[in-house]
Amino acid sequence: MSVAVAGHAHRNDGRDGGPHTDPHQRSGRDLRLDLFRGLSLFFIFIDHVPDNVLSYLTLQSFSFCDAAEVFIFIAGYAAAMVYGKALQRQGSIIATVQIYRRVWQLYVAHIFLFVIFAALVFYATLNVQYENYNEDLGIDNFVDEPNIAIVKTLLLQYQPKYLDILPLYVVLLGIFPLVLLLLRRHLALPVMISGIIYLLTLHFGWQPHSYPDDEAWYFNPLAWQFLFVIGATAGYAPYSRQVLTMPTVWLAKLAIGITVAVAIIRISWTIHGAYEAFPGLLLQALLPLLDKANLAPLRLVSFLALAVAAGHFMRRDNPLLHTPVARLIIRCGQHSLHVFCLGVLLAVLGEILLTSVRDDTVMQLAISLAGIVLMIAISGVLTWYKEGNATRSDAVIVADTNAAR
Repeated sequence: MSVAVAGHAHRNDGRDGGPHTDPHQRSGRDLRLDLFRGLSLFFIFIDHVPDNVLSYLTLQSFSFCDAAEVFIFIAGYAAAMVYGKALQRQGSIIATVQIYRRVWQLYVAHIFLFVIFAALVFYATLNVQYENYNEDLGIDNFVDEPNIAIVKTLLLQYQPKYLDILPLYVVLLGIFPLVLLLLRRHLALPVMISGIIYLLTLHFGWQPHSYPDDEAWYFNPLAWQFLFVIGATAGYAPYSRQVLTMPTVWLAKLAIGITVAVAIIRISWTIHGAYEAFPGLLLQALLPLLDKANLAPLRLVSFLALAVAAGHFMRRDNPLLHTPVARLIIRCGQHSLHVFCLGVLLAVLGEILLTSVRDDTVMQLAISLAGIVLMIAISGVLTWYKEGNATRSDAVIVADTNAAR
């Protein structure tokens, strides 16, 4: 998440290394993106487990933002890098086709996730002596009127608990071809337009509505598109002829100061929540200004300051990126869609276990640890499979070349 403000280019030719190549040493790959994305996936899972004691250690406990901001910012940054390269090399038509191919993958993943999510909740409702799973997880309307609910699901208007971020991602990536064309015209143009839309949304209360009860989306895409476009602008910068100069010295100091001040305030709120006698600094004044649905300006400023500060301390050549623990997290970030979907299902399973077996600190820790291990395991399997395919492809190319001689 820090890379954009630091201004370092992330270049990746998209080709896997050979059988003897370290996958983390691919040409020009900025591992910080994958590291922060992997951490955000862990944080999202941990925060989704109800009353999880480990949530005291996630981003939302020492910042005005949380892992959702990290996820969306990196999504925009990565999209600009991947499709910006396609735009430069193959033109706008090919880049647009590639973008909508990814949109389709995300859409199918969301529908598939919804089906498994619903099946898991229905199974628990039928077999566990707890009658509120359908209502607690927002799937009760699917039971009451499935004919309408299934249509609303396909239209991305029905978003049960935990199933609200992928629809946002689908919408943001769906408009990305236009953003990409604006970026090619001028680097600052999409940020300016996006910022105006963001301010108008906050002023007039624009928001799409969902099913049921015509409620607003949990993540208002008209507001969250601003963070996505900021990330995209930073990700496209290496491919642009324009250069946006930023006073990095004092900006980094300002960002660190804001991050520290926000951390002190937010930690005081966390302590106040656990021990009421401890004062929550500026709690009454600032808490109403942290609307997540519409990406409140205070959340946005907090995240951007954190991004700049992280970029200041974590350079792309930092040796910590090549430690064994970091490599495990990076793998999760490199397979973010699969790991995210698994994390959602594990969070649902965790909630079922906490309500049906027991709800204490030991159980919360066990669920969190088991979930993270499974997320790391699936990313390892996917990495192994991908590298195996690359090795087999290389072998076929070599064999065809030798046969042609």
